[in-house]
Amino acid sequence: MKKKYIIGLGIVVILVLAAAAYLLFTGPHMEQQENLRTFEKSEMLPPPNSVPVEKFPTLPAVNESNRLKNTPENFERGRVYYNYYCVFCHGVGLDGNGPVGKSYVPKPADLRVDTIKNQADGRLVNNMLTGVGHTPVLQRVIPYKYWWYLCLYVKNFQYNKSPSD
Repeated sequence: MKKKYIIGLGIVVILVLAAAAYLLFTGPHMEQQENLRTFEKSEMLPPPNSVPVEKFPTLPAVNESNRLKNTPENFERGRVYYNYYCVFCHGVGLDGNGPVGKSYVPKPADLRVDTIKNQADGRLVNNMLTGVGHTPVLQRVIPYKYWWYLCLYVKNFQYNKSPSD
């Protein structure tokens, strides 16, 4: 029984080595590979009927006003987006004591202060996306359609807090 097993294993090893040798000597040798230099590269054309889109939306003007009304629905959407994008640094209470923010020096801003509440909406959105501690990556991470909900939530947090907060 052992002898049959060793013979079978030997045959398998011989077949694997034969296949490897075959591929080594007859396989692709990349003799006809395409070689493009950077200056030779041509850009691909977009597909037919494609619609161009702006890569990243531009930041609002600093004096631009929020077009969203402070309704319970809009405030709740702002809360959802805040909890998704901001709560880890700024905390549930907007006090800058989020679990990740505690490790930062300086610590994240307390978003409840009057200097933030009194900022123009456009300036607040700009600061939320590119301000101190925020690399410009937030402009690409947070979708444009959520910017104004976040602004509304931060500016009206102290007035719209539910009893469970």
